[in-house]
Amino acid sequence: MAFMRYYRALPEGETTVEEFRAWLSQFDADGDGRISREELERALRSINLWFVWWKAREAVRAADANRNGAVDGDEMGRLYAFAHKHLHLKMSQLELEE
Repeated sequence: MAFMRYYRALPEGETTVEEFRAWLSQFDADGDGRISREELERALRSINLWFVWWKAREAVRAADANRNGAVDGDEMGRLYAFAHKHLHLKMSQLELEE
C-alpha cells in the first residue's frame, strides 16, 4: 500500500531563510531542530533531485560551521545560501505539509 503526502506550496518567487527552515522542519525526523545529512537527503529526494546523497553531503559540509554533523539554527542561513547557489533550487519547488 502506498502512502501519500499532501503538501502546500510556497508562494512563487524568493523565499526567506525562515520559509526554507519551515520547509526543512518537516523532514526533521527526530524533532531536535537540527537537519542531519540523512534528513537533508529525504528533503532533496522529495523534490526529485538527482545524486541526493552527494548533494546532501556537500551541503552539510558547507553549512556545518561547528562540525557537529548537522545544520543547527545559526547555520541555516549558510545552508540556504548553499542550496540557492549550488543546488539551483527554485523556491517554488519547496512545499510544506498542510
